Amino acid sequence: MNTSDLFFHGDSFFHKLDASIKLLSVIVWTIFIFKFQDIRVFALFLIVGLIMLYISKVPAKLLKAPFIFIVLFTIFNSIFLLVITPQYGSELTGTYTYVIQTDHYAMTYETVFYMLTLSMKYLALLPITLLFVFTTHPTQFASSLNRIGVNYKIAYSVNLSLRYIPTVVDEMWTIKNALMIKGINIDDETNKIKKLKLYLNLLIPLMKNSIEKIDTISNAMDLRSFGYGKKRTWYRFEKFQTRDYAALATLVILMVLFLLFFAFEPRVFYYPFI
Repeated sequence: MNTSDLFFHGDSFFHKLDASIKLLSVIVWTIFIFKFQDIRVFALFLIVGLIMLYISKVPAKLLKAPFIFIVLFTIFNSIFLLVITPQYGSELTGTYTYVIQTDHYAMTYETVFYMLTLSMKYLALLPITLLFVFTTHPTQFASSLNRIGVNYKIAYSVNLSLRYIPTVVDEMWTIKNALMIKGINIDDETNKIKKLKLYLNLLIPLMKNSIEKIDTISNAMDLRSFGYGKKRTWYRFEKFQTRDYAALATLVILMVLFLLFFAFEPRVFYYPFI
């Protein structure tokens, strides 16, 4: 894996696929996910996404951290929503089957099922996002944005942002290790106030280094007259191949099937016990 970006070098079908097709796939996938509230649909998308990740041959160790983060996020989000809106699922279904019922709090099975559905939605978005991130070079991503009509200045800004994330992470660990050498270990501090102050010792030099790098990049771009022309060429910008047209045709067919399915199955929230 290149330390300057999140791209994992590989030779799979998804690595060879044009970045604009992959970007359109992510957009369509996301629209599908947010249009439905059906746990069956989300489960299908999750399974298909995991299969595509397996085909891409991206190492599991690279996927472990984001998967853990999303799982923890969905658990926290579900618990929070169950506390704040314990009967929201019942409002969607019109039925009330209580799990907990007291004078001050009442939770229904419908809401629990809704939270499971919501959690599955977040998980279903993850595989396609990781597939795009790990199989698409940042320069290809920027050119794909430009190909679908996004201004090249914005596209290049996105490119720089993606490439700079690992650099910021490396800087953070460098500063943290330097503090540990000086006897300052943030992780061992139990007092929350002191820990917050120690994080400021980490944050301030990190921001300083980041601003200096941004200034250096900006000056380099100005010296090369970036933004002077209305258009620009790209180092990684290839013509569509047969696989790209085949993927685009598949995408169009899936969009048509989606519209037909939604036209005949308009119910938003699927609850199997109605």
